[in-house]
Amino acid sequence: MAIACRRGAIWHVAEPRPVGDIGTLFARLIAEADGAPVAMGADLPIGVPRAYAAQRTEPDFRRFLAATANWADFYRVCTSLDELNPERPFYPARGIKGMTRAAHAAALGLGDAVGLSRACDRATVERPAGAPLFWTLGANQTGKAAITAWRDMLLPALDTVRLWPFDGPFLSLPTPGHVALAETYPAEAMRHLAIPTKGSKRRQSDRAAVAGPLHDAMTRLNAVPDAGMARCIADGFGPDAAGEDRFDCTLGLLCVINVLSGHRPDTAPADPWLTQWEGWVLGQTALPVSR
Repeated sequence: MAIACRRGAIWHVAEPRPVGDIGTLFARLIAEADGAPVAMGADLPIGVPRAYAAQRTEPDFRRFLAATANWADFYRVCTSLDELNPERPFYPARGIKGMTRAAHAAALGLGDAVGLSRACDRATVERPAGAPLFWTLGANQTGKAAITAWRDMLLPALDTVRLWPFDGPFLSLPTPGHVALAETYPAEAMRHLAIPTKGSKRRQSDRAAVAGPLHDAMTRLNAVPDAGMARCIADGFGPDAAGEDRFDCTLGLLCVINVLSGHRPDTAPADPWLTQWEGWVLGQTALPVSR
């Protein structure tokens, strides 16, 4: 995770560091803020697809999330299609014959594979599609992040966290003693910040190649990196596998600052499915190319 503290008009940006125990993350951030509000972006799904939500009796995502605490198998990934049901939607545990997103969607009663995706997961004219929520296999999947974050981070702290966009515009959510949490997406953030998207975020050399645009974005946001963060940027965030994570969390941090500074909207499009169930990506304005 990357953290910035605002003093006066300046954001002081620290070198990325490990998240630590996510069960205590919100409490630690609130303590570190020392009475100041906490705004947080996370690269993970916050919301469920509308085709799935249409089957639910809960009135919105927040109350749906609270209800999952009482479902014994909700966070246990299915190993076969016959194990899937609305209260056990994550699949597959491993690669098997017949494993397709279309079959996954059909087993959950969501129609075709499009039913697995939220509106903000779909491709726009500005970026490719993201992974559907309940899918848990391969490098391009977000299901396991949702399982860990919802079960171990959000459920124990629902009284502490304010979820965007379900609880209101993002600028209205940060208050002392709470964490205002929004979904961010690195590929989306790079476009907001005018950082070139050529190459691969997984390569250190390609990350180092955007050091100039990344510094330019920070300058526009009155964000000053500490010595460790400056070294990270110059070095392409390191040669190890976690380098991409350090790069992504820095993009997420700047995405949040960009919205807090008024450069991107702090609301989702005016669609009740988005603001009650599906959620949205912070700062995104481009709509899906198909609905």
